[in-house]
Amino acid sequence: MGSMMKALILPQHGDIENLQVGELPVPKAVPGHVVIRVRASSFNYHDVFTVKGMPGIKVPLPIVIGLDMAGEISEVGEGVEGWKTGARVLVNPLNKSKGLMGEMLNGGMAEYCLVSADQLIAMPDEVSFVEAASLPVAYGTAHRMLVTHNTIKRGDRVIILGASGGVGTGCVVLAKMLGAEVIAAAGGAEKAERLKALGADHVINYKEVDFSKWAIEKYGKPQRRSYEGGVDVVVNFTGGDTWAPSLKCIKRGGSLLVCGATAGHDPKEDLRYIWSFELRVIGSNSFYDDNLASLMELIRTKQITVSVDKVLPLEEAAEGLRMIRDREVLGKIVVTP
Repeated sequence: MGSMMKALILPQHGDIENLQVGELPVPKAVPGHVVIRVRASSFNYHDVFTVKGMPGIKVPLPIVIGLDMAGEISEVGEGVEGWKTGARVLVNPLNKSKGLMGEMLNGGMAEYCLVSADQLIAMPDEVSFVEAASLPVAYGTAHRMLVTHNTIKRGDRVIILGASGGVGTGCVVLAKMLGAEVIAAAGGAEKAERLKALGADHVINYKEVDFSKWAIEKYGKPQRRSYEGGVDVVVNFTGGDTWAPSLKCIKRGGSLLVCGATAGHDPKEDLRYIWSFELRVIGSNSFYDDNLASLMELIRTKQITVSVDKVLPLEEAAEGLRMIRDREVLGKIVVTP
């Protein structure tokens, strides 16, 4: 093994064009850590923010981006127990002392990566590296919001806003597995067709159709004195202009689930809907090892299939991130360094 490796490096904040495929020294194992040969790493919208630079987050530049990764252990550091070279592992991106991989320390878009041993999760043989690397941020977040918090039950009508992205497709797949009637909202006819193929029962092109009015026309206006009309759950991690319309189409006793605010965290609010329809607003943050282990088990037992849009080599990785930024993807973009 040579001492240099290929990596996707961000030398300074700016546009996606700033990302460069270059060479870095292969990391050496240090106490409590392993080095993994990265076999797959997936992008998240978070990486777009890391490239731009976010107020209040001081990224140590230059950095190798990529939060989500899976691979094989190539070297084991001192004091690491229970892991051997050759083991197939998924990495939880959160390093307990330093923060997120690919933001606070070098991430997965490289041939090798140094990882703290407490971030490793064993992969079942039946799960591929591409599938595993698709999971942490997107599917992990969706799994915690829908499964851990026990927010969706069989037969529920569920609207998923922003359904074509990573978390969105994760929500569609998991809500279907839980037996819900899934209404997926996305921008564009082609995305709508592909969401149907993923299992969505209904698709709405939000650029042409008001999702809230659509739901009220289809299921009836929510009633205050009964449980008629409306949908049981709206999954809304966009915030912004979609918040007030979400409140209007949820039935009495229904839930609004939130795990982010990609279009604005300070939306117009109407508290009258919350009390008069006894709505529950349920927040969910991040994901934990148990979410990732459960997801790999669901893949192993073929209860879910991960939605991967493209698998790219490292040389084409920046183009993959551009497609995510410009919302040209459905599901995950995975890079195989």
